[in-house]
Amino acid sequence: MKLDEHLIPYEDEISNNNHKGIHNNPRHPHKPFFTRPNRELSWQVANSLFNSFKYAGNGISYAFHSQRNFRIHTVVGFIAILLSLWLNLPNLEIVAICMTISLVLSMELLNTAIESVVDLTVKHSYHELAKIAKDCAAAAVLISALASLLVAGLLILAPLVVKISTILG
Repeated sequence: MKLDEHLIPYEDEISNNNHKGIHNNPRHPHKPFFTRPNRELSWQVANSLFNSFKYAGNGISYAFHSQRNFRIHTVVGFIAILLSLWLNLPNLEIVAICMTISLVLSMELLNTAIESVVDLTVKHSYHELAKIAKDCAAAAVLISALASLLVAGLLILAPLVVKISTILG
């Protein structure tokens, strides 16, 4: 296979009769048009933005229903956001908490994907490299969760103590 055989032209570029992967750009003649990769062998390709979001939603739903730790991180993250709002934290602090929560949930999704691919590959047999892949993915989740806990703790704990002490009087 030649280097550019995996490329197919955009529909509006077919009129150029140049299927090499680079086409003349009608708006900017000095800049080439590059084409989309040929994904004939992909199992499912999102043919619309709606389908892309649907597939992403399927992934989130699968992780939520099948992964206990994803549910735990979701609930803890939701509580941290509610506390941030209740304590009237500055917007940048709330954003920092939301970003660390999203990092943890993203790592949890990647961990689930890696575990699924490894399980698909090794089936029911043991392989040391499969163990390493799974352990490293779990470690990435752990590190992001600890960082999120640190950020949320630093930003929420002191205002929470003040708020509780004023309520209790």
